[in-house]
Amino acid sequence: MFTSEEIVQADSSNAASQPHGSRGATVLLVEDDRALRRYLEVLLERAGYKVISAADGLEAMRVALTSAIDIVITDAMMPNLNGYELCRFFRNSPQLCHLPIVLLSALERKEPKREIEQADAFLSKPVSAEDLITCLEKLL
Repeated sequence: MFTSEEIVQADSSNAASQPHGSRGATVLLVEDDRALRRYLEVLLERAGYKVISAADGLEAMRVALTSAIDIVITDAMMPNLNGYELCRFFRNSPQLCHLPIVLLSALERKEPKREIEQADAFLSKPVSAEDLITCLEKLL
């Protein structure tokens, strides 16, 4: 969990990171932990990305089908529809299969290789702001 202070610190520490390059893209952020989702929203917005959030995979599916997005960041373990299932949905959808996907997990990479291969990048939680932004820039 992140406190309000940590979110404010992230907000001010990323204030110097203004939009450039691929920044300005729209990110679909899928995370069931409300505090972590808010923390990541602040980091991404301060880095110049537009963020659309979803609390689980089902909500993310609806958002993806009705919104213009450029990249997806999803938690691996969520209720209703987990990140691996969400990745399969994106990869099997003709209109969404081109989207880069970043999979976040607090667990080690114990999942079968074929599950992880659905994503373009895998980052372990807790993920640093620098690692996440660098990953997005490489994928966009």
